[in-house]
Parts: sequence; C-alpha cells; structure tokens
Amino acid sequence: MEKKIPSEQNPVSPAKVKRSTPEDTAAGVEAVVVSFAHVLQEANIFRANLALLRLNQKGGFDCPSCAWPDPDDDRSAVAEYCESGAKAVAEEITTKSLKADFFTENSVYDLSLLDDFHIGKQGRIAQPMYLPEGGTHYRPVSWDDAFKKIGAKLNGLVDPDKAIFYTSGRTSNEAAFVYQLFAREFGTNNLPDCSNMCHESTSVALKKQCGLGKASIKLDDLYQAEVIIIIGQNPGTNAPRMLSALRKGKENGAKIVAINPMRETGLIGFSDPQKIKGILHIDTKIADLYLKPKTNSDQALLKAMAKMLWEEERKTPGTVFDHQFIEQHTTGYRELLADLEKQDLDDLLNYCCISKDEIQVLINLIKHKTKIVFCWAMGITQHKNAVNTIYDIVNILLLKGSIGKPGAGTCPVRGHSNVQGDRTVGIWDKPEPAMLDKLKDIYGFEPPRENGYDVVKAVKAMHGNDASVFFALGGNFLSATPDTNYSAEAMRRCDLTVHVSTKLNRSHLVHGKEALILPCLSRSDKDIHDGKEHFVSTEGTTGVVQSSRGVLKPVSEDLLSEVQIICRLAKATFGKKSKVDWDLFEQNYDAIRDDIGKVVKGFDNYNERIRVKGGFYLPNGPREQKFDTEVGKAYFMVTPLEKLVINEGELIMMSIRSHNQFNTTIYGLKDRYRGVDNQRRVVFMNEHDMKRQGLKTNDVVDIISNYNDVVRVAPKFVVIAYDIAEHCVATYYPETNVLIPVDHTADGSNQPASKSVIVTLKLTYNDH
Repeated sequence: MEKKIPSEQNPVSPAKVKRSTPEDTAAGVEAVVVSFAHVLQEANIFRANLALLRLNQKGGFDCPSCAWPDPDDDRSAVAEYCESGAKAVAEEITTKSLKADFFTENSVYDLSLLDDFHIGKQGRIAQPMYLPEGGTHYRPVSWDDAFKKIGAKLNGLVDPDKAIFYTSGRTSNEAAFVYQLFAREFGTNNLPDCSNMCHESTSVALKKQCGLGKASIKLDDLYQAEVIIIIGQNPGTNAPRMLSALRKGKENGAKIVAINPMRETGLIGFSDPQKIKGILHIDTKIADLYLKPKTNSDQALLKAMAKMLWEEERKTPGTVFDHQFIEQHTTGYRELLADLEKQDLDDLLNYCCISKDEIQVLINLIKHKTKIVFCWAMGITQHKNAVNTIYDIVNILLLKGSIGKPGAGTCPVRGHSNVQGDRTVGIWDKPEPAMLDKLKDIYGFEPPRENGYDVVKAVKAMHGNDASVFFALGGNFLSATPDTNYSAEAMRRCDLTVHVSTKLNRSHLVHGKEALILPCLSRSDKDIHDGKEHFVSTEGTTGVVQSSRGVLKPVSEDLLSEVQIICRLAKATFGKKSKVDWDLFEQNYDAIRDDIGKVVKGFDNYNERIRVKGGFYLPNGPREQKFDTEVGKAYFMVTPLEKLVINEGELIMMSIRSHNQFNTTIYGLKDRYRGVDNQRRVVFMNEHDMKRQGLKTNDVVDIISNYNDVVRVAPKFVVIAYDIAEHCVATYYPETNVLIPVDHTADGSNQPASKSVIVTLKLTYNDH
C-alpha cells in the first residue's frame, strides 16, 4: 500500500465562527483569570505557582515568549508577566508527556491531520524519537544512537554546506554560542535563524544607518518620552508587557501615536491588573492619535511627515530641527532636504489614505519635541521596501536629534525571547570577519568565510537538493516559513531532518527521508547534571543580558539541555579531531561564558556580571551618540518611494497573530480582542470592500495569490467585517503562508514580505 503523505497545512475546519464585540481594553482582570485557567489546565496548583512566581524575576527564569525587557528595578513580586507569557509557560510546565506508546498509537500521517492547536496540545516530548526511511511511526531511540546517526550523516556529506543549522529565538546565549561554534568548526556558515523572518530588515537598516542593528533605548526612555510613535506593531497581542511601559509614559505626560492599518485593542486602551485602577476597571487610554494608512504605505506617510516638518522648520528656523546634532553626528542632510523638496505632499497623503488634517495633528505633536521614540515590529519589517521604510523612520529621529538622549530613540520590538541574543553571540549566516578571526585565534581552526544560507536561501537549497541535512535548534520551521507547499517539499527532499524540541509541532510531521526528534529541557526546567545545577542567559530588546535559572523538576528524566545536545553532537561528529573541549562546555557553562567574553564584544567578566541580579547592559553606540559607521556619523538616507500597485478587485493581505497565539504556537481558538472565536480561517475585511465585491459577513471565500503566473490558493476562509483600511485584508498565519511566494522578500534583507501580499477573493459559499 502506498504511504500516505503527511499534510503540511492546517486542515480546513467546518466550525462556525462565533462573533462578539471586539474589546476596547487590553489586559485587565480578565487576562489574569484567563492566564490562571490556562496554566491550571496543564499543571497542578503547586507546580503552576512555583513557575509563575519565578517567571521574569531576578534570579528566576526568563519568559519563553516575547523579548520585551524586564524593568531594571520595579518588578512585581507577584506577576511580572503577561497573559501571553503565562500561556507560554503553561505549554512548558504541562505534566502531559509523550512517550513511545503515544507514537506507536499515532502515525505521522494521522497526527498531521490535526490542526496546529491540537498538535501542540499533546504534551511534552519525553524521550528521543526516530523515524526511519519509509517509516510511518516514530519509535524510541537512545541518545547515543541518535547522535551516532546524525554524526554519520554529517560526516558522509561531500561538502559541509550540504548541512543547515537553524536556530529558534528560544535558544540561550550559551547554547547559541556552542551551536555556531560547532557549525563553523564543521565548516559552514549555514546558520539561518528566526531573525531572518522577523527583524532582519531592522538589523540591515540600523547597522547601515547608525552602526548598530539594535534598539538605542532603555526601558526607562519610554517613561521619559514626550511622544511615542508605534508604527506597524501591536503591543496588546505581541508584547503585552509593553503596555505597562506605555502606561508609565502616559502618566509622565507622553503622547502616544498609533499607526496601523487595522483597529487593535492594545493600541486603544489598557487595564493594568496590578494597579488599583485596573482592578476597578479605570482604564488607561493608549493612543492619543490613531492613524490607519493602507497596508505598506508607511513610507509615504513618513516622507510626508519629514516634508511637513521641513516646512515648519522653514517657518521658524532653528525651532524644529536640531541643527547642532545634525552638524555633529550626521551626514547627508542637504541631500535629504533636496529630496524632500521634490516630494509631492498631496500625492504622498493620497497614497497612504491619510488626510492632511490628520497628519498635521501628528506634526503639531512632535515639531517642538525632541524626546521622541519610534517603536516598530513586523508591520514594518515584512514588506519588500522594509529597509527603506526603516531608513525613513530614522531620518525623522535624526532631524529631531532624537537618538542618544533620555526619552528618545529607536525601539524595534523583538519577537522571540532571545532572538537578539542569539545573533549577538554568533548565530548569523553573514558573520563579521572580526568574530571569525577571534574564533581562529582561540580555537585554532579556520572558520569558513563565505556567507551561508539565510532562511529563504536554506529553503531553496533544500528544494534544489543543494542541502540534504537540516538540523533545527528549536522552532517550527515549516509553519514559520513562507510558501508552505514549496517549503514542505524542500524538507521532504532532505536525507535527514532533526528537531530539538520541547513539544510536538508540524515540522516533525513533514520530514526528510529519516527524521529525529531530540527532546530538550525548557526554560522553566531545572538543569542539573555533572554534579551541579546550571543556568543560562538571554538578551532582551534593549540589550540587557540576564540569567535564567529553571525551577521545576523536568517532566521526564530522559531530557537533555540544549547545551548538552550540541556538545554531544559535536563529540559524535568530530571524535578526537575537534579543537574544542566539548566535555568542558557540557560540564560547566561558566566555561562557555568565559569564551563568549573572549570572542564577543561587551561580554567582559561575563560570569561575574551575569550573577548580578538584573544582569547588565551591552555596549550601545547610538545610545551614546556614537555611530560606528564608515564615516563615524549617522546617515540621512535618501530612499525611493515604492508604491504597491493593485488592480481592480485585488487586495493587500497582511498576516497577523491571534491574541491567543505566539509566533506559530496556538494557545486557543478565541481572539477576544478582535471578537472572533472557534475558527482561525477568517479574513478581516473593510465593509466598503465587501460591498464592492458583493460579499457579506460569514461568506466563505478562497484567497488566491498569483505571482509570476504561479497561482496559490488558501481555501475556505470566512469573511468578517472589520475596522481595517480600505483595499486591505488581514488573516492569521500560518494558515495563509501558502500564499506567500518564497521569492517575495524585502530588498536588502531577504526577509519574507508576509505583510504585503496581493490577493483576490473567490466566493465559494454563502448562507444568506
């Protein structure tokens, strides 16, 4: 009988959408109730309380969810976490475990017929599992045999670049460092990571323009800001603890501007459950001004802002622009002004669908202010023109002298909890030559110098049979990547796929000829081996490095830490030929940190400073108005305006998270902030567009994209009328990743452009 091919996509659900009124306030007492209910579904009250009371505390463990920084001083002793963080911890601390009997009873194909929510809810993987070529069920394998299989496969490659080593943002600094060291001693820079899919555009733009691809602010700067502009970012869903910082900023007089194509609860109001006002339902209004440009027209809006600020400066010279800062710390000012002169303001505003009166309110807010913070996320970075858009954001901050002073600067809000730290310690397909020189000096091997594969290039390499071994340190690679069918075929063409994981996900089910699942400890698990208890460290959005120490007994005795897994893999691969003391690294994480201090700038005395409660800040040049660029100054960047042209009947689709979701992990089917329950295959649509296309709420449509004459279809989505800019629609991912071509990426960063996909809708069913 022919083997059934596991499904790479979530099944089409016949469930009816349940609707409610979208909420006007994020968080609040309801968030606390929902959080505890979610946690108690997975663990008993003792285990749950022990985990939650140590979550994000000094000396505790770092949240496995977003990368929002912990306060330096003012931390709640009871609940220094958000609803999303509590749900992430619940997934980790569950007492449900998957052992051999589970995999015997459930074939890979049958598991693939579940949706991502139910796949993830099965429990923690409790022992290593192996799927042989032609097999239908995973079966147990010993750790030693697993490492021997991987080592043999790697050593059998004709070229080290035939292997790909992917990293998730959950990975600690220590694990990331030894992982990149292993890959480079093996001979490849094929180190794609989740940065390639979330903030690669940020890293490219800020590095070029300011000399450092990270945020220039500290958390306190949000408390001191006069104006906070949140563009292409939804804190209520994606970084809920950010709302507390915004509340403090508001209490200190800050005005907040939200720029987003659709209505988002977290940009409207916030009820802080840790404050008396929140308990009494006295809410904090978030946005003082809410602008809704059409999707991917932010660049036009930013150019309009710069032009209008220039007009205000000419009216009252020296009162709007910071000429002293411009003279001392920037280059390209005159070229930027010349470009602004050429811009047609009416054309810019018409394109982004914002009136001159609306944007004048924004200009009046900032023209005489200098303490300005711009916050952004994937609503900016996941477009073809993302890098240029970020250049235009920074141009405005440079004109205002709003970088490197209290209450001002850049705040790209990172996604996964240590995605920034992984890059800092060497997870990058384009390594800096200085770091490679350090590796050579310290370890005595010649690291590869050629750039490796990023995520998109990795998918193409596997699809084209240019890579045959795929190793993932965390994550759900298949569900995170674009062009789902193409990516799935790429995975299937590998000789071996390996996933270091805590829970089951779809990437385990769409596999290479052979497949391994290596179960690892989670952040909340105690890491005790070789006679001592170990801890790791992570880096947050604002560059704070702090320790993370698990507090719970692991759900299985057959789990290893990520550091142990990498070190044992290295020993199985290199044998006695390695230049690195992998035994020392496995037995003593202090030895890893000592070496990070030798290799990576800013980690001097790492072991001493990481033991200080609250951690330490890494060096940040722009924060001190020091710009490590070719000319030693920040660049004003003259960018072309790139307009996305759509034809009649076409719409611009952006992918979004549900409130009950973090990245590819689905916590539940209710998105109470948007008033949707029981269904994820929905398309949020402006009522005027619905009328033009003859659609009504609850109609079922196929969503279609057509790039280079390749038609891609995401079937059976329910139409929902929503407050979103005209000519735009929004859908949850990963359900619509199938529509995003693998080549549809940002110029300069090669980041998938998942938030500006041109689609059409085809009615398949209506019930009216």
